[in-house]
Amino acid sequence: MPYTQDLTSCFADTIGPRGLDRGDFESALEATAPGLAGIGEAYADGSLPLLRLPGRRSDLDELIRLADRYRSDFDEVAVLGTGGSSLGGRSLCALADRGFGPPAGAHRLRFMDNVDPDTWEALFAALDLRRTGWLVVSKSGETAETVAQLLVVLDALDRGGLDAGERMTAVAQPGDSTLRRIAAAHGISVLDCDPGIGGRYSVLSVAGLLPAAIAGLDGAAVRGGASEVLDPVLAGAAPDSIPAAQGAALAVAAYRTREIAQTVLMPYADALSAFALWFRQLWAESLGKDGAGTTPIDALGTVDQHSQLQLWLDGPADKLFTLVTLERAGLGAEVPSALAADPGLSYIRGRTIGDLMEAEQRATAGTLARNGRLTRVISLPGLDERAMGALMMHFMLETMIAAHLLGVDAFDQPAVEEGKILARSYLAATSRRAT
Repeated sequence: MPYTQDLTSCFADTIGPRGLDRGDFESALEATAPGLAGIGEAYADGSLPLLRLPGRRSDLDELIRLADRYRSDFDEVAVLGTGGSSLGGRSLCALADRGFGPPAGAHRLRFMDNVDPDTWEALFAALDLRRTGWLVVSKSGETAETVAQLLVVLDALDRGGLDAGERMTAVAQPGDSTLRRIAAAHGISVLDCDPGIGGRYSVLSVAGLLPAAIAGLDGAAVRGGASEVLDPVLAGAAPDSIPAAQGAALAVAAYRTREIAQTVLMPYADALSAFALWFRQLWAESLGKDGAGTTPIDALGTVDQHSQLQLWLDGPADKLFTLVTLERAGLGAEVPSALAADPGLSYIRGRTIGDLMEAEQRATAGTLARNGRLTRVISLPGLDERAMGALMMHFMLETMIAAHLLGVDAFDQPAVEEGKILARSYLAATSRRAT
């Protein structure tokens, strides 16, 4: 397994009376067994196509060929999409670009996941349209924001005398849709995405792996890491040996018996900041139904020690904390002893930036536990495609198992659909008044 999970600081016998009773946890963990069996059955009968992706390799050659063409023909690539159609690929691509641009010879990917007009004006001011490729991702092919983005880009290309078909690829499920009709009219090729895989679960599909391939990442390694997490479930392993089942049992038992209504995910790695956003959508949209669910909060260590830790330690005890840590000791630049001669700097003199990060993540976990806050620690020896695939599969499984325990459907989002319909009605009404 590419990571370890430590739940020790979640239980009353470790952190005091605010902690979870081990009996309540064990009962919830035992109740995950039918959900785990259901995952195995869904894999066997093909009813959850997501579960077949970790073991698949036959589709990667086509993605690599297309990615190579994008890397050859363009200097950078913009990805149009929102929600799960954007966050999965963005999380993977953060492995290649920490926010300062990609390494020399690699390609920058810009994820345009909103319709803020100021941002779009800035984008067009920054781009050389002649040297920019585009990906358009919408599972349904009907997402209003993505269709609007596409039409705006098509207009810009047309005014520049540029062929959209040479610069664009769309991703959508098979069948008639607005996106596919627009693509056909402009000679844009469309890659199929499986209609049985929802956007927030699509990171292991073309939606996530094509941007990752353009960024120079290894999609097979991403799926390989996911397989390492999924395989024990498919093999029928007991719940107490499956970290995702333990995590789901922890979250649901804490929610039911300790009124833990919020779950904080705080990775100690800048490259996992987008991953925390991806998790936030996954957990919220999958579980927040029929009055059930806990509120996910994305955070980043060490930054949020200086912005939220006061609340976490001295405010309501209503949160479950998951810290994702990496082995950092000895890594990075060293603080020169000659420049840290002040006696007050003796603790950092001659140490590395990584030593400080290591100390901070350990200190935060210890402080939370000592203040009676439920604190889970997921530890990674390093961060690469394999580790990212494992983390993502862990949290997809944890979410599905938690949905089973809560009695909700992990794969629909009825309230979101209501909002989409209302937004379109507002636009239609405004258009009628304008005419």
